[in-house]
Amino acid sequence: MNLTKRKILVIVGPTASGKTKYSIEVAKIINGEIISADSRQVYKNISIATAIPDEKQRSSIKHHFIEELQLEEEFNAGKFGLLGRERIEEIFKRKRIPIVVGGSGLYVKSLIDGLFDSEPVDPKIRGKLNQLLETKGKEYLYNELMRIDSESALRLKPHYFRRVIRALEVYYQTGEKISTLQKNIPEINFSSLQVGLGVDRNFLYEKINNRVDEMVNRGLVSEIEVLFKKSYDYKKFNSLNTVGIKEVFQFLNKELTFEEMISKIKQNSRRYAKRQMTWFRKDKRIKWINISKSTKDSEVVDFIVEEWNKFINE
Repeated sequence: MNLTKRKILVIVGPTASGKTKYSIEVAKIINGEIISADSRQVYKNISIATAIPDEKQRSSIKHHFIEELQLEEEFNAGKFGLLGRERIEEIFKRKRIPIVVGGSGLYVKSLIDGLFDSEPVDPKIRGKLNQLLETKGKEYLYNELMRIDSESALRLKPHYFRRVIRALEVYYQTGEKISTLQKNIPEINFSSLQVGLGVDRNFLYEKINNRVDEMVNRGLVSEIEVLFKKSYDYKKFNSLNTVGIKEVFQFLNKELTFEEMISKIKQNSRRYAKRQMTWFRKDKRIKWINISKSTKDSEVVDFIVEEWNKFINE
């Protein structure tokens, strides 16, 4: 295979769609290394909650961005794009194929299309904005963004408050509008094939429900209870403010019963999967395979490998 073509494979899909198992099998066939494009798997101490590949899976294929950061460390799509492209260069040098795998659409876009590479967040600025959120509300922050960067504000809505906060953070930290910085897109010196796992909705929801039950049986509550006892708070750490973790914190805080916690995780996971698919369906470059209950794993792997072979021979 001529690696001078500088081509990478990207496998995307919603939570519980089977990205991990399919990507590992594909990596074995095409001599690949896996770059995880997941905004939470990069953190340590939440392996059950984030469904990271187990040690056996990771020993067979080299993985990147799995359990690399402490929960206190800030990470974002821009930083992932910058570091991810560095890893891609390293993988090419080893004469292997980079395989990007994940469900965080913005992370994938940052890596293969480019986003501005932002500086780490200043904790003081983040704290001040979170305080304003609590005391004055989302509308106040949105109006502040409209005042300083109307271009960004008009692309967002007030209820996208985390993205509003991020835009304000960038402005207060750099003095530059995020809308301006995002136009300074880095050069991407590779091309990518994106393959999407389109799982039948009823089958996907069944897989999500089964995964949640399995996570609970494997010790999800105990995993988060360790953090709870160390006074971690999902409201203060972005790494913990995610489906499958915040509901356990709510249970430990006696805001939910055990049964309500499980139900909420399943419900919120299904909603998250729907949002993921809405994002990915907008990208017309993605080549989809439709997966139903009767689809064999080998059929999915064969489809991905066939698309990859066509892509590298173009």
